[in-house]
Amino acid sequence: MPWMFLWQNSSTEMADSYEAAEGKDHKKKTKTLGIELKNFLLSVVPHIEPAVINNHNSKHETLSSGEVTQWSQSLAALLSTQCGQDAFREFLKSEFSDENIDFWLACEDYKKTQSDHLHDKAEKIYMEFVQSDAIKQINIDFHTRKATAQKAQNPTPSSFDEAQKLVYILMEKDSYPRFLKSRFYLNLLSKVQCDSLK
Repeated sequence: MPWMFLWQNSSTEMADSYEAAEGKDHKKKTKTLGIELKNFLLSVVPHIEPAVINNHNSKHETLSSGEVTQWSQSLAALLSTQCGQDAFREFLKSEFSDENIDFWLACEDYKKTQSDHLHDKAEKIYMEFVQSDAIKQINIDFHTRKATAQKAQNPTPSSFDEAQKLVYILMEKDSYPRFLKSRFYLNLLSKVQCDSLK
């Protein structure tokens, strides 16, 4: 039955070549889909007008070249100004991780709260960021989440310190370096440097 052997070889070769072609098509489709998804996300993410950042408390605040350059020194330098916070928040929104800066800022505000309002604010922060089904759940380990939940029941100004520190470290080691390399930051830096030469 030599013809059967030939037919089997032919069908095996055809199947192999079909699988190879299908694999290439799959890679092309996947790459195309990835590019389309990236373009869609870039079109959806709100972009900030370079050199001007919308401040929540004022109309528009013009940035100086020195201020934007200082942001590259440390995360603390970036978060020390309202414009820096706004710029970093916009970047984190593009990465779908703006809950980190929102939590960090809520904790900073919480520390300044008078003792008779601590319980209400602690409950709000816990419900929004810490509990396991929170709307803006932060990425912390189980033990920290459990300890923070206990501290939030009998709040003190330091109830969220441990969780806040973990979120800060996460932003410092992960999001902040990407922010400095991002097209968003580099374009903003370039724009303010050009504006300062005018």
